[in-house]
Amino acid sequence: MDSRDVTTDVINMIILTQAVVGTLGNFSLLCHYTILHITGYRLRSTDLIIKHLIVANFLVLLCKGVPHTMAAFRWKQFPSDAGCKLFMYLHRVGRGVSIGSICLLSVFQVIVVNPTKSRWAELKVKAPKCIGPSISLCWILQMLVNISFLIFIRGKGSDKNITDYKDFGYYFSIRHDKTKDALFAVLLSFPDVSCLGLMLWASSFMVFILHRHKKRVQHIHRTSTSTRSSPESKATKTILLLVSTFVYFYTLSSIFQVVLALLDNLSWFLVSVTASIAACFPAVSPFLLMSRDSSVHSLYFAWIRNAKSPASMRNM
Repeated sequence: MDSRDVTTDVINMIILTQAVVGTLGNFSLLCHYTILHITGYRLRSTDLIIKHLIVANFLVLLCKGVPHTMAAFRWKQFPSDAGCKLFMYLHRVGRGVSIGSICLLSVFQVIVVNPTKSRWAELKVKAPKCIGPSISLCWILQMLVNISFLIFIRGKGSDKNITDYKDFGYYFSIRHDKTKDALFAVLLSFPDVSCLGLMLWASSFMVFILHRHKKRVQHIHRTSTSTRSSPESKATKTILLLVSTFVYFYTLSSIFQVVLALLDNLSWFLVSVTASIAACFPAVSPFLLMSRDSSVHSLYFAWIRNAKSPASMRNM
């Protein structure tokens, strides 16, 4: 893992850029929701989920980006064994909560866009009250499941003698017998795979509902001069875009994770590419959300008007 080339250095710079840009994007989105709360703006039910997604994004970006960058540029002050374990644990928890948040978003939106007269009508009333407990349960579940991850890793600062391990640059992954490793992989993957399956089902159902709704109102659109979409339709399309982006990067990341698991001798380039792919969604998602959120645009234009008003008064 000591061989470094120009391509690897470029990948490492991309990871650093992802961490910086992604952190700024998530911080901007968090500030946006803080301003909305202070100004008394009525938040949507899904905004609570997005806030937790932002926190999860911070954990994924910083807890993976910081130690990876330190290892890539060979910083002398490197986290101890306990520090490395804490970084990896928080990264795993953040990754799991990110999956759970997107799953909750898609499931909640399915309930919202269903017709009021359907069998989901009662759920539509109760769903907003379940968001908080569901998010809390997601955090607790991920914290408990990923505790077992700590027994399989050692930091570079560990003083314990390790004979059978994989070197990931800034931590060691300890090998055990194949049965134990397989059970460990199933334990860690089960919540993620379950959420991914539920997410895909909800997304497919949302596409079906949108298609059915579009066919029903086609004749209205032909006769009406307005072609604006309903807020529910816009929110559904935003969530579908978010889910599609997540599934794409998650699938790509999982493929690389499997490759890393199958190889005995890992190259730093492969480890860096895997880390970069894992950081793509947390870095991109806040910009996707802000670009499609009308309240972001409203606040921006209000700020522009307020900034121009004093200038115009001075010119009078």
